[in-house]
Amino acid sequence: MDYNVLNMGAVGDGKADDTKAVQLALDTASDNGGGRVVLPGGHTYYCRSLFLRANVELHLQQGAVLKATADLDGYVRPNEQINDPKTAKIGNPVTGKPSFVFLYGFEAHGCAITGRGRIDCNGHAFVSRKDRYYVTGSFYPRPTAIYVEKSDHITFREFTVVDAPFWTLHPAGCDDVLIDRIRILNDLDVANSDGIDPDHCSNVRILGCHIECADDCICLKASQGNAEYGPCKNIIIQGCTLVSTSAAIKIGTEGVGDFQNVLVSDCIISRSNRGLSIQIRDGGNVENISYQNIIIETRRFGPDWWGTAEPIVLTTFNRDAQTKSGRIRNVRFFNVTAKGENGILIHGNAENNIENVTFEHCDITLSKTSKWPCGLYDLRPCIDYGVEPIKNAGCYIRYAKNVTLADTRFSWETVCDDYSFAIDAAYTDPLTLRRVDGEAAHANDPAFSIL
Repeated sequence: MDYNVLNMGAVGDGKADDTKAVQLALDTASDNGGGRVVLPGGHTYYCRSLFLRANVELHLQQGAVLKATADLDGYVRPNEQINDPKTAKIGNPVTGKPSFVFLYGFEAHGCAITGRGRIDCNGHAFVSRKDRYYVTGSFYPRPTAIYVEKSDHITFREFTVVDAPFWTLHPAGCDDVLIDRIRILNDLDVANSDGIDPDHCSNVRILGCHIECADDCICLKASQGNAEYGPCKNIIIQGCTLVSTSAAIKIGTEGVGDFQNVLVSDCIISRSNRGLSIQIRDGGNVENISYQNIIIETRRFGPDWWGTAEPIVLTTFNRDAQTKSGRIRNVRFFNVTAKGENGILIHGNAENNIENVTFEHCDITLSKTSKWPCGLYDLRPCIDYGVEPIKNAGCYIRYAKNVTLADTRFSWETVCDDYSFAIDAAYTDPLTLRRVDGEAAHANDPAFSIL
């Protein structure tokens, strides 16, 4: 059954507060066992936080805009007392729950957000410019757009989200999550405006999405705040087009739990600070990850952002003296074409080698294009390293075991002085090369430096 919010008292003029009407429709549908709440097109519905309900679909017709309030007091603050925001405690999205949420579901099994309308997160109400390349807020964390926790069999389909001040779509502790053909269009200078962040989720499909955002487009997380849930596992990411000021597709940095069984395929990454990144700093382990049929273009955005245009990054470092990082093993890259200002980075540590990494039929080209310096690798955040001055190689490897490169080519276009070898490897045993083609960036240097 459909529930039209205009029939529930919504005005839809973009000025009146339509929260009561939209929430009444959601609650009425829930009380009747489920249904579809419709926001008709041609209207803007200005709302405070809304609670998603089990078996209820929030449907935004084409031309409908659901706009979040600019008043921070209008946001729910999630905790155990999820229905009483007045008594809720403020959390933190890295170490705890999100502090403020616009669309919030808890145990909202079977809920959905669909339609070809738009969710306007009003993010610029909460940020200000730091410098030419970077916008941030006066407080942290800013409101999360959509946070759905402990909810199974949930769907997000076709709608567009714009102007998120912080993470955009954050399912946590959910099983069977379908994210299908949504668009996320955030400004490329708004810090922390991640696109999709599955956190301790399982059986997730992210299909056919287009995402532009500062920070990570798609980031698998296993945060401390949701550590009561299981690993992040059984994830498919397919057919997405991505633009990011940080990493287009990342596993980590929040990783107290494990990441298992991830397939990424048929994606195009362009104008990004990094491409594919596995960034482990906590105790969670990563295994059985496959990337195939991916095109990557990278360039540096500026020093405010993590990354120095590495198309592929695998790193595991201890976050601090009390936190030992987890393992990375069984990672495969097949038919990946990358062109950018830096090369592949694989870096474990002496006590924790990265294991069983394979590259097959890959083509990596380095070409200097931005005004920012090359000859750097960004190893942040960790106790031992920062942005390190190291000449860039087609593939730079430290502290790894069982690395294989097969039918893979490294080449150079516009060359800077700080470009070096096709392969620069040390503390890596065994390193297997089969039909690998490449030369050094500069004449008279060897193609490979393997110690």
